Amino acid sequence: MNPVVIDTNIALDLLLFDDAASRPLAAALAAGELRWIASTAMRDELARVLGYPLMVARLARTGKHASGVLAAFDAWVSPSDAAARAPCRCADPDDQIFIDLAVAHRALLLSKDRAVRSMKKRLAALGVPVLAAFSSAAGPSAPTVPDRAGPS
Repeated sequence: MNPVVIDTNIALDLLLFDDAASRPLAAALAAGELRWIASTAMRDELARVLGYPLMVARLARTGKHASGVLAAFDAWVSPSDAAARAPCRCADPDDQIFIDLAVAHRALLLSKDRAVRSMKKRLAALGVPVLAAFSSAAGPSAPTVPDRAGPS
C-alpha cells in the first residue's frame, strides 16, 4: 500500500465538494491501493479552513457539517506523527507540514498549491512525486504511483 499525503484543497475536493476529479483518488483509497497519512496539524488546518465563511456557506448549501467532514477525514486517514523538517523549504509556511510528511515517508504528495508544485523537481529528487490529481486510468499519460520496492 503506497502512502499518500493530501493537501487541504484536495481533501476538501474529496470530502466536501465531491469533485469528479477526486473520484479516482477515493477509489484508490477505498481499494487499499493508497494509504492516506496525515498529522494532527493537517487535521487542525482542515478544521480551521472549514470555519472560513465561504466554507461555512458551502457546508450549509450542501447540508453538511464541519464535524461530518472531519469524521470522514478521520475515517480515511492513517494518523502519523509530525515529521522532521525536510531539507527543502516551501515558500508558503502553511504547506511545509505536507512536504515534511511526504519526504519522511517518501509518499506521493497530492497538491494543487502553486508553492508546492514549484518544488516538484526538488521533491522528486527526494523520492516524492507531486501531482495535482490522482488518476488510475491506464495509458502512458496517466500519472501513477511509483513503485516503492526500489533502493532507498
